[in-house]
Amino acid sequence: MISGSSDGPNGRAEFTSEDLEPVLQEACATVGLDSRGAELLRLGSNAVYRLAALPVIVRIARDRAVLAEMERAVSVARWLETQDFPAMRVPASMAQPLVVGGLVVTFWESAQENEEYGTVEELADLLRRLHWLEEPESLHLPYYDPLAKVAASLEGLDGISAEDRTFIEERASSLGKDYDRLDFILPFGMIHGDASIGNILRHRDGHAVLIDLDGFALAPREWDLVQTAMFYERYTWHSKAEYAEFVHRYGFDLMNWPGYETLADLRELMMVAWLGHQVTSSDRAAAEFARRVGSLRTGEGRDEWGPF
Repeated sequence: MISGSSDGPNGRAEFTSEDLEPVLQEACATVGLDSRGAELLRLGSNAVYRLAALPVIVRIARDRAVLAEMERAVSVARWLETQDFPAMRVPASMAQPLVVGGLVVTFWESAQENEEYGTVEELADLLRRLHWLEEPESLHLPYYDPLAKVAASLEGLDGISAEDRTFIEERASSLGKDYDRLDFILPFGMIHGDASIGNILRHRDGHAVLIDLDGFALAPREWDLVQTAMFYERYTWHSKAEYAEFVHRYGFDLMNWPGYETLADLRELMMVAWLGHQVTSSDRAAAEFARRVGSLRTGEGRDEWGPF
């Protein structure tokens, strides 16, 4: 980790495209890359840029508290490369993450010029292969604690009503008790932590690669299957045929496990709480948050949720 200079009030840059420009420039200059002409791909929890001069992605995290996570993500990427596992790579011999202007910056090899996601079937293949790997102790992967993640998401959730916040907190408390009673079937081990169709990209040479490696953790493997199941069963984002092929490729149908509903409810609550942090900056997010909380209260309308 290399520390750069500080910008903005309290030594931290504001998280807008204008204020992030000097952070991008300084970070790239530190590692000898040219930031001129960089394209801003997205601006959310992270700012993601594609450099023009080289096939490199620059990711700037909004919160410096993720420094340890990004250090681990870089280590995971380097280890996966030694295993010849299809995942996002980091440039060789580059000291990272950097801290510039109070923000955490990492550099990744760009899989392609235009983002094209992989398929549900390829996600199943990648997860099956990933779950066969035995992680080295040197990665120091944390234990996956969904209840702690929900609690962390509730912190700083100031843009929602007191009524909605109380509802989410009470639902989290109830689900926590249900979760503690679950009997998992699949082996405990390394998981991606956010395994969904949105986290696999088509590489320029044609194969699918796993991206967003900062959520790697140790947990029951059921956690890496729940999003695909609920995206099909609850939101109809995947077709019946797609989900059937996912089950066939991976070799296990999570929906036949008695704990599926509890796991899906918890994952769903994480999604809703995360969206609650976006309501003050996006009318679209505010409308989607209201829709989701309403359906959690009534148990209806999940098929009207939109991907976010």
